[in-house]
Amino acid sequence: MNKEYFTLNHQKITKYNFKPEILGSKVEIQNLSKQFGNVKAVDDLSLSIDAGTFLTLLGPSGSGKTTTLNLITGFESPSTGEVFIDGQPISSKPPYKRNIGLVFQNYALFPHMTVVENIAFPLQMRRYNQDKIQEEVKAALQMVQLQGYEDRYPKQLSGGQQQRIALARALVFRPPLLLMDEPLGALDKKLREQMQIEIKHIQKRLGITVIYGIHDQEEALTMSDQIAILNNGKLEQVGFPLEIYEHPRSLFVADFIGETNLLDGEIVEKSGKNVVEIGGIGLDIAISLQGLHLGKKVTISIRPEKLWIGSDNEEFPAFFGEVEELIYVGETTKYIIKTSGPRVVVKNQNRRATPLIGRGDWIKIQFNPKDINIFKKE
Repeated sequence: MNKEYFTLNHQKITKYNFKPEILGSKVEIQNLSKQFGNVKAVDDLSLSIDAGTFLTLLGPSGSGKTTTLNLITGFESPSTGEVFIDGQPISSKPPYKRNIGLVFQNYALFPHMTVVENIAFPLQMRRYNQDKIQEEVKAALQMVQLQGYEDRYPKQLSGGQQQRIALARALVFRPPLLLMDEPLGALDKKLREQMQIEIKHIQKRLGITVIYGIHDQEEALTMSDQIAILNNGKLEQVGFPLEIYEHPRSLFVADFIGETNLLDGEIVEKSGKNVVEIGGIGLDIAISLQGLHLGKKVTISIRPEKLWIGSDNEEFPAFFGEVEELIYVGETTKYIIKTSGPRVVVKNQNRRATPLIGRGDWIKIQFNPKDINIFKKE
């Protein structure tokens, strides 16, 4: 199977061949809705997921992530719409006939069963013979690197080890589709980051399709081939992580993914040019209208890392402010800047040549106009 990666303008930048152990499923979600009383948990959701893709459903609590996963697994029935796996509608199938692997936040391991018994359970339910069960359990333990833990019980395992066993149990019967709902939420930061990479490596080696529900933006950017942003049950945007972060299509996506500065502005004409007049910091940025209209109130989004402490370079726009707060976070320092208008956050890398700046200092801040995103004011 060929795997291709693309830049934002969809030019191919890398291509390589690999032979996955399992051929992942293609998933099509068409006009899917789920109503609970007066609440629409999922609202006319349509989404196409290619075979072998790691797709993350990302959104705040109540955005519809878990309900969408439950509709795919069969734990909930849709009010309207359909889910197709490899072209076949599945909404009328019971969960055990959908051939989907599941990993939950609490792992859902059986406390009275050993590691081997937990992993073997899905195979026993599928009436595998004993020799095949032993072979597949051994392979699953090797996959998650927990050989030697066969006779332990879940309470004798760390959180990370329990998570690996849950993953092994979900994959032991080699499902082409794996669903995961906040699977790393109970782990500490360092272990969570390690498991993100391990899960990604396993997914790529097996070639399975993964649908991964979380609310952690950094985790989504780290692990995903594609990200689908949900908000109040609706799909806000779907795309590559780079596309979602650098070119959000809505103010909600810009504000939800990562950290951003939101500034008020207005589209005006000055000296024959269309500009966005950024209120409070006294800046005019030339733009092409692209669907915006003169006199329109807008919101400008710019990431803190796209701003820098200014130099004498006059090529880029500049404004001034007072350092109100410094937050040292290791590789970067975050500066809270008080301007004549809104407060602005600047995030700069800590390098040997970084100038010493303290609270109360009056500084110049610059940015590249190409790094701003403009949205109609909500």
